[in-house]
Amino acid sequence: MPGTPLVTTNWLAENLSRPDLVVLDASFHLPTSGRDAKQEFVEAHIPGAQFFDIEDIADQNTDLPHMLPSDAEFTEKVSALGVGNDKTVVLYDAAGIFSAPRAWWMLRIFGLTQVYVLDGGLPKWRAEGRPLSDTLDVPVPGALKGMLDTSKVYDLEQVKDVVNGADGVIVDARGRGRFTAEEPEPREGMRSGHMPGAKSVPLAELLIDGAYKSPQDLKKIFHDAGINANTRAVCTCGSGVTAAGIALGLTLIGHEDHVVYDGSWAEWGSRQDTPVSTGSA
Repeated sequence: MPGTPLVTTNWLAENLSRPDLVVLDASFHLPTSGRDAKQEFVEAHIPGAQFFDIEDIADQNTDLPHMLPSDAEFTEKVSALGVGNDKTVVLYDAAGIFSAPRAWWMLRIFGLTQVYVLDGGLPKWRAEGRPLSDTLDVPVPGALKGMLDTSKVYDLEQVKDVVNGADGVIVDARGRGRFTAEEPEPREGMRSGHMPGAKSVPLAELLIDGAYKSPQDLKKIFHDAGINANTRAVCTCGSGVTAAGIALGLTLIGHEDHVVYDGSWAEWGSRQDTPVSTGSA
């Protein structure tokens, strides 16, 4: 397997028939997009892929979007996709790099180790003229036991502590307009702005043509944002999706001291007891 969390389209094409390989389409679109990720999957996906539904493989007992599920919920729903602890899993999404890192992060923090993201995702696969399918395969359930590593996830109180001076730098993956409050949030009821002290590192700036930039370029971007080898990075975004793209970017440069704030701005921005800053970082 590659010595990186990413796989290329060439690698996936050459290994697509491996019996231990599970391919998952983890596409997700923002509420304002007008797109249906699951329907798009039904119409065209990488042959043999299953759909990893970020909205369904989630805690259904909260009003916050796609929060992490319980160990039992994760195990039940993900094993039904053919995923087992002994499997190699490759995730992709319809944007190139957008929501696949969220599924990658989820699988990893629930205990899977052989988990990878297709760099460039479905757009690169399509552009290269590789095969697509509209056949919905029925997977054999995998032998899976998921157990959440809570040390990799921050909740509201932990992020409040960082805002108040505890160890860590908050890294915000949203676009700069949302960070500065110059652009509205895509979800109703959200205040605009960012957590005091947060650094703006839009996920889009880590990418080029829907794939990650080189490790050297990523290191410079993070360094310029004040994140170095000794910094605990608290990754956040609108609802915990692109925050995982920051986590993957940090992993690509060997920076493992990072966590994701699962509630992200959907939680912080909807409350009245959390401080909000506007303008640039």
